[in-house]
Amino acid sequence: MTLDEAAPVAAAPRRRAAGDPVKTLLHRHRALCERAVDPLEIAAGLEAQGITDRTAARFRHRDVFSLAEELYARTPRGDEPAAPSTVRPSDARALRGFGYALLPGVLALAAGAAVVPYAGPLAVAVTVAALAWPAKPERAAAGRFPYAVLLLAAAAAGWAVHRHGTPLGVALALAAAPGHLAGAVYAARARSRLAGSRVLEDFADRARPLLIAATLAFTAAAAGAAALAGTPYAVAVPLALLLFLTRLLLSHGAPRGPVAAALALALVPTPPAVAVAAAGLLVHAALVLSRASAHARP
Repeated sequence: MTLDEAAPVAAAPRRRAAGDPVKTLLHRHRALCERAVDPLEIAAGLEAQGITDRTAARFRHRDVFSLAEELYARTPRGDEPAAPSTVRPSDARALRGFGYALLPGVLALAAGAAVVPYAGPLAVAVTVAALAWPAKPERAAAGRFPYAVLLLAAAAAGWAVHRHGTPLGVALALAAAPGHLAGAVYAARARSRLAGSRVLEDFADRARPLLIAATLAFTAAAAGAAALAGTPYAVAVPLALLLFLTRLLLSHGAPRGPVAAALALALVPTPPAVAVAAAGLLVHAALVLSRASAHARP
């Protein structure tokens, strides 16, 4: 047999592989496809890997969602049906999380009313602890040094309370519960918008107004907490908003670097530093949280 005769035989497998590009993608992302509970999980995971609607066209699909549906359909799964469940653990976890979020405000308000020594540091400690409660281990923010952000948050809040007094710490602690509630409502609505979207850009357009609405709702709640604690709005509201956005980004698995940079900026001893840091983090959140991958189930 000559080399010319053998060449078509060797080239045949390559032509077959090129004829089914989705199969190659399936092998590359098999772990993602096997653990996904629905095609949306695959679409979010593909987006996190840098696959866009334009990339999906190379795999003969109009968008990432259509590509994810084929990957989900072609992924081998067990034949046994899932056991029916009448109790949703997520509901109990959400109720427990909201109960935890109430504790900082209760403790700080009681300590401030009783004029307990070190009530300010106590308020800062319980407020910063509340930042970690909504984040599950599976959705931990990406990057090294997992506690660096919490230490920076403690430093920013502690420095502000040291300068402006215990009522500011009480206001921040009181804002933890509405922050948890606003974050939970935002996450649920964003997830429902993701389910109704067919194109990644469409979801981004739907998600950004939700973030603005959640931010405005929390800002109003933070102003109410400041009034209840008796601290100036101009001091309490920007710092509470900065901590709220920190909490939101951490709970959605966002990288820690920009969050840490905003908290570090809040340590600068000038009046507009905290407001500038909060505004910058809001812009970052609008970009990061408009991605489908930020709202995939862990």
